Amino acid sequence: MRRLAALALVFLAGCGSSGGETPVELGTDARLGPVQLVERLREGGLVVYLRHAATDRSKDDAGVIDLDDCSTQRNLNDEGREQARTIGAAFRALEIPVGTVLSSEYCRTRETAKLAFGRATDEPALTGFPNEGDPGYDERVAATRGLLGAPAGDDNTVLVAHVKNLEAAADVSIEEGELAVFEPHGEGSFTYRGHIPASAWPQLVEELGP
Repeated sequence: MRRLAALALVFLAGCGSSGGETPVELGTDARLGPVQLVERLREGGLVVYLRHAATDRSKDDAGVIDLDDCSTQRNLNDEGREQARTIGAAFRALEIPVGTVLSSEYCRTRETAKLAFGRATDEPALTGFPNEGDPGYDERVAATRGLLGAPAGDDNTVLVAHVKNLEAAADVSIEEGELAVFEPHGEGSFTYRGHIPASAWPQLVEELGP
């Protein structure tokens, strides 16, 4: 129990990665620590927004990106691939049910999804993001909010995408390999429940696994 409490305190100390309130988000008292989030995820019905795992920062996306050509994109590095495998193994060990897995069409998000969950369905609404004020920006924000608020059924829906989408739609920011958890209410309405750092999974499995 001491280790669980310590893990919760570590999480609370690092909660600064989330942004301010939005019209579709409840107050901070609705947020949970990693242990509570895992317990809640086991029940299903939530939306998980996973930022792609760690990437090779020595290479930027090309000026003209071909989504079918990974050589034009910034891709996962070896650490990121291991992160994705660790996340998927933790979901299985902790018996977290996963239903639909939607991914941005970039190689780094597709690879993260497939390494973690074994599958991915391309979702254009999660691919890239216009700058604020550009044509299509408001529509893309609304589409992302729609995905965060869509009922997930008995399993959890997983969205694997980029931080810019999440910041615009929910005012939440997470690091590569981290995930944010949302309780969907339908029609673009949701409650942000908290986030789990990529580094937390081994200890969560040790403490909560079978």
